Amino acid sequence: MLYNTKSGMENLRKIRAYSILAKGVTPKMVDKETYYVPSQTDPDKRYRVENHDMWSCTCPDFTENSQNGHPMRCKHITCVQIWTQLRETLMDGDILELGEKLIEQQVRCTCGSFHVIKHGVRKTKQGRRQRYLCHTCKKTFVADPVKGHNGDGRLITLCMDLFYKGLSLRKIADTIYQFYGLEIHHETVRRWINASMEKINQYVKNLEPNVSDIWHTDEQKIKTKKDGWVWSWNTIDNGTRFLIANNVTMGRSTLEARQIFNKAKRIAGGKPHYMVTDGLQSYHDAFNKELYDHHRTCKHISGAGIRKRSNNNNMVERFHSTVRERDKVMRCLHDMKTTTQMLDNYRTYYNFIRPHSALNLRTPSEIAGVNLNLGNNRWMGLLNKAL
Repeated sequence: MLYNTKSGMENLRKIRAYSILAKGVTPKMVDKETYYVPSQTDPDKRYRVENHDMWSCTCPDFTENSQNGHPMRCKHITCVQIWTQLRETLMDGDILELGEKLIEQQVRCTCGSFHVIKHGVRKTKQGRRQRYLCHTCKKTFVADPVKGHNGDGRLITLCMDLFYKGLSLRKIADTIYQFYGLEIHHETVRRWINASMEKINQYVKNLEPNVSDIWHTDEQKIKTKKDGWVWSWNTIDNGTRFLIANNVTMGRSTLEARQIFNKAKRIAGGKPHYMVTDGLQSYHDAFNKELYDHHRTCKHISGAGIRKRSNNNNMVERFHSTVRERDKVMRCLHDMKTTTQMLDNYRTYYNFIRPHSALNLRTPSEIAGVNLNLGNNRWMGLLNKAL
């Protein structure tokens, strides 16, 4: 396994430490040697991290390993170390220079050449934008793909990443102000996200994934302020974890079940060999209408339960838990329309941006053969292709 070794466990703890910081949570410093770090799973719980001659933490992970004679840096200690290093680097100003150098190295002309140099600036309604000259095709261009917004592509994609990792719009605006000194309204952040996701969704809907022959379908209740409880239907591929289709409806009758089956067939370009669902009667009737044929090329596995070792629907249930984490922060969506928009956006994030530990930290789109070579900043890479 990937994390069975000591170095593998240290890498896993480092990933979890970055996850804590990505949620906008920073360690609370009591003094130079003492910090309090919130728990990753329970926001009301905090662990005490100290650095007197050696690092220590009050979390169960560090305590158990210390008692066994194998003390290791837990994710809370790693979180403090990363945060203090980042804080010192920001104070020195080196990180800003490094960031500019990295951005220059990643600038690429539309002809595919990286052989570009700075060539003055271009004045726009949103301010001055850096202009580049390509030595290969002699074309001048502005590297930032985002037009008509005061924020540049890096800032907008940062807001998108923080939003889909669980931060509220107001917390994102506060984070941008703390780290960059920029005052932006939370509604501006919302407009940036919606405008960018509209373009990205139009682009990815034409991509056809190479999925396996086993699909899982289940439904989930989502609360809205105007329309009350609505149903979110989701179909996930077993082999790639690719979220093939999603749909939002007011009920969960046979008609609504047929809609999700039909949508999944259309996106995947065919039918699976097995469709796994729970025991809802609507699935049985919808399967006979949409997927059944006399040659029995597709079989229906119904009655899937959480506790069953085989024929369970745990994969899609786990996805529902991930959506619920995002939904809790929003504290109820407005209506069915905004719920559909939010879940369509989240489907793009889940398939193309979010890495999965079960896929060796790759995205479902990469496993499904839709490898877009998005680079380190997946959001920027996807936005570039969409625009």
